[in-house]
Amino acid sequence: MDFISKNEAAIRFAAFFCIFFLVAFFEVLYPRRKRSLTRLKRWFENIGLVAIGTLAVRLTIPVSAAAASAWVTQQGWGLFSLLEIPFWLSVVISIVFLDFIIYLQHVMFHAVPTFWRLHMVHHADLDFDLTTGIRFHPIEIIISMVIKLGSIAVLGAPPQGVIIFEILLNGTAMFNHGNLFIPRNFDGFLRMFLVTPDMHRVHHSVFPNETNSNFGFNLPWWDRIMGTYKAQPSMGHDGMTIGLNQFRDPKVLHLLWMLIAPFTAGQGPYAIGRRGVKQKAK
Repeated sequence: MDFISKNEAAIRFAAFFCIFFLVAFFEVLYPRRKRSLTRLKRWFENIGLVAIGTLAVRLTIPVSAAAASAWVTQQGWGLFSLLEIPFWLSVVISIVFLDFIIYLQHVMFHAVPTFWRLHMVHHADLDFDLTTGIRFHPIEIIISMVIKLGSIAVLGAPPQGVIIFEILLNGTAMFNHGNLFIPRNFDGFLRMFLVTPDMHRVHHSVFPNETNSNFGFNLPWWDRIMGTYKAQPSMGHDGMTIGLNQFRDPKVLHLLWMLIAPFTAGQGPYAIGRRGVKQKAK
C-alpha cells in the first residue's frame, strides 16, 4: 500500500481539523446569518454527539472503510476486478460512485419514516453552521457505514479512492453547512462543481418541500439529474427559519435529547411522501 493508505488515520485526522478550523475562522469573519444560540452550547452538544457516534462505529464495526477496501481488492472482489481500466480512473469512479450512493442514502433517510426518526436529529438544529454537518445520530452513522462497506465491496473500490472520498465527504459536509457568506455570482459558479452553503441551507428549511430538496453533500449534479434541486429558499436566506417546526424549544435540544429523540419524539410531516405539504415557519 502507498503512503496515503499506510497513514490513513493521521491524514484523515489532520484534514478534519484543518478544514474544521478553516471553516470556523471564515464563519467568524464572514457570517451569512445571525445565530440564534451561542457557539459554546451548540458546539458542545453537536461535537459530543459525533464523538459518541464515532465510538459507536468503532465498537460495532471494528474495521475502517479503507481497510475493508484493501481486503476486498486483495480478494479480487467487485466490478473493478472484472475490468481492465487505469488505476487513476478506478479512483475517480470510486469517488463519484460513492458520492452518488451517499446521495441515495440521504434520500432514503428522508423517505423511510423509521430512518427519518434518526435523521431528524440532524435537522432539529436551530442554527446552521459547520457543526451541523457532523451532527448525526450514532445509529445513523452505523447504518451509513454498513451501506458504505457494501458499496465498496460491490465496486471493488481501491483504498486510495475510499480515503480521498472520506476526506472529501467530511470536508464538504462541514463546508456546505458553514455559516459562510459567499457572493451570489461566485456561489453560482461553485455550484457547477460543489455543493455550497447557500445550496444546502435550503435543505434545512422548516418547509417540508424545501427540506426534501438539495440532498447532495459533495457533488451538486445528483440533485439536478434526479429532480430534487431547489435553487433558493422561498423566504430568502436571511428570512428563512432553520430546523423542524415540531422542535423549536432550545432547552430540550441537548445531547441526551438527541440520543433518545428517535425513540420518544414525534417525526412530524417531513417524510418524502409528504413532500408537497407546506408549513408556515414559526
